[in-house]
Amino acid sequence: MDGPLTRPIVEAFEALSPQLQTAARYVIDRPDDVALLSMREQARRAGVPPATMTRLAKRLGLDGYDEVRALYAGAVRAGTLGFAGKAGAQVEAQKLRGERALAADMAVSLSRQIARLAEPAALERLADAAGRLHQARRIYCLGLRACHAAAWHFHYMLSLLGDKTVMLDDAGGTGLDALRDAGSGDVVLAASVEPYARATIDAARYAAAAGVPVVALTDSEVSPLAQIASVTILVATGSPSFFHTMTPLLAVAEILAALVAGRSGQKALDALARTEAQLAAFGVHLP
Repeated sequence: MDGPLTRPIVEAFEALSPQLQTAARYVIDRPDDVALLSMREQARRAGVPPATMTRLAKRLGLDGYDEVRALYAGAVRAGTLGFAGKAGAQVEAQKLRGERALAADMAVSLSRQIARLAEPAALERLADAAGRLHQARRIYCLGLRACHAAAWHFHYMLSLLGDKTVMLDDAGGTGLDALRDAGSGDVVLAASVEPYARATIDAARYAAAAGVPVVALTDSEVSPLAQIASVTILVATGSPSFFHTMTPLLAVAEILAALVAGRSGQKALDALARTEAQLAAFGVHLP
């Protein structure tokens, strides 16, 4: 897939010196390397001196090669190099730095993303969403594909306390049918991140048009889900891996379920006692 500088490189290629052409060809052919590897490592692989990479960047109107790498790293984060490009970058990183380094990068990245949920603005949104969910007659939980786990986990946690939640699952193709009973006293809790699941967005639009408030768990203020929602909670999905991370989304689902349960007070404790008694009666868990 084309990188962000492919077109200007192609347009300038014939006028470049042979050495600059070698560097330019490397940038065109290995966009994943450009996003990930150091300039010196790229120069070594291209078979040119490091200074050639800098000269190429300036020939393209940039101040230095760091700007080239930043453009390609941004393309990886935005997904415009595609999963294949990110996969290639990860494979190269593991070869170059080792699996322990990648695992450490992922762990540090996740810890920072989850820590941002404790910032004042994020806490305000979480509290606002929890209030709406607590006051709702029913909470319709919707998350498809990678987002399904978070929506289902929220539903499962609150199902231990009663029948307040309805999981809009897709079994038999009837998953969204339950929305016909939703009204203004209910809430749809919808989770979707880029690439957005069409059915989730369509269902959220249907609910909003029917006067049902939507609490959105999504990755951008301008995502199609955020544009529908009454409350939007933002989650990060970037990862050193070529897979999106769903861990912050799952953390938000757990936090919201805990806040809603806590607002129910003694009622929640009584419901949980009944649930535990039933689970014990059926021997669900090992003693």
